Amino acid sequence: MRFSRREFARVVAGGAAFSAIRGKGAAAQPPNIVMILADDLGYGDLGSYGSKILTPNLDGMGEEGVLFRHFYAASPVCSASRAALLTGRYGVRGGVPNVFSPSDKAGLHVSETTMADMLKSSGYKTGCVGKWHLGSQPQYLPTARGFDEYYGIPYSNDQYPSILMQGTTVIESPVDLDTITRRYTQQAVKFIQQNKDTPFFLYMAHTAPHVPLAASKEFRGKSSLGLYGDVVEEMDWSVGQILSTLDGLGLGSNTLVMFSSDNGPFFQGSPGKLRGRKGETFEGGMREPFIARFRGKIPSGKRVPSFATLLDVLPTVAGLTGSVLPKNPLDGVDIWPVLTGEAESADRPLFLYFNDWNLQCARLGRWKLHMARYNGPSFIPPLKQGRMNLRLLNAELYDLETDPEESYSAADENPGIVADIRSRVESLLPGMPGEVRSAWMDTQNRPAEPNGLGEWPVPAAPDN
Repeated sequence: MRFSRREFARVVAGGAAFSAIRGKGAAAQPPNIVMILADDLGYGDLGSYGSKILTPNLDGMGEEGVLFRHFYAASPVCSASRAALLTGRYGVRGGVPNVFSPSDKAGLHVSETTMADMLKSSGYKTGCVGKWHLGSQPQYLPTARGFDEYYGIPYSNDQYPSILMQGTTVIESPVDLDTITRRYTQQAVKFIQQNKDTPFFLYMAHTAPHVPLAASKEFRGKSSLGLYGDVVEEMDWSVGQILSTLDGLGLGSNTLVMFSSDNGPFFQGSPGKLRGRKGETFEGGMREPFIARFRGKIPSGKRVPSFATLLDVLPTVAGLTGSVLPKNPLDGVDIWPVLTGEAESADRPLFLYFNDWNLQCARLGRWKLHMARYNGPSFIPPLKQGRMNLRLLNAELYDLETDPEESYSAADENPGIVADIRSRVESLLPGMPGEVRSAWMDTQNRPAEPNGLGEWPVPAAPDN
């Protein structure tokens, strides 16, 4: 197998990182990777993030490892965020700007290398359990994108037809959602048990707490916060089952376990004190819990104030496992030094907030600049479904360290920061897909909206 000079450097760097994390006298086997992803979970929906929902397993995982306060999904909607997690690139780069429907013939571009592809090439067994939502045609399903095994719903649990798949075979329709978290958990535990003697990557993508909400009889009515609370508590139970399986097999000290969500909460759930919800590029639509545990490698009880994103998972895993990075340029960065406490933050480029093809915000350090406003049809009254992407008359700049609620624009007091971020955005646009550039130009050419609310259609007077 021949490598270019750049690829060879990647292999050497990855191997050095892998050797470092093993440590003297540690197991020779490369570290296992478990990524657990919730669906529509809010920033404020876990006990360790201020919720009254009981989540002892996730809270305990945070006490044993690291918990981030500024962690972001890469999109305010499902498919685009999942694409970013699995490729380390913004969803728009892989043809995933929004949410796929079961009738769509498209999916995550086959030119994209997934984390499963990458790890499988490094000798890992790869399994996907749960929600996929990156294309339901055969060439886009998990077993065609690097996963040896798949068990789950290929799109959202509210989309029709409701189907459960094993591999590429439909095994149930409609899906019994009341028992799906338990069945996902059984499959995940089985995968770990069957692959305990070989490096493995488990991508556990819950459908919870996405609507329609459903919980097993063991959890229905258990929480003090209605069915939503029941669903989250059952998901927490599932995390506990995975952690106890790893520990029971003696794999806790050789497994990186991560937990997060794909975007903010929908109509139920809590964004904490943050502004916005699912479908919006305000913080509540994209800031998420992130907890990571790796016994003996990640210090216990660490709280990270610097920010990171789902884009960072793939490059971090690549460095940790000594895997060759995908050929496509990445948007994420390796945050392993932050996880271990060797660094306070990672050196990263500007973080971009997309909604569909529309680039609306950008973050640099503590500063977030809003340049356009977008509210999807699900979040506005019917008569207001007019102009969908709105240029702000005055860009809004928020200091997310002192004003995480995005309540008070500091743009007038910091024109240099506004100009700097704006300039960086403009420099990144030529490398973006044509649809992004076109949407950006279309937004810039629209009349600005003084209040950011838009010029909505005014209904005609009724005929008398």
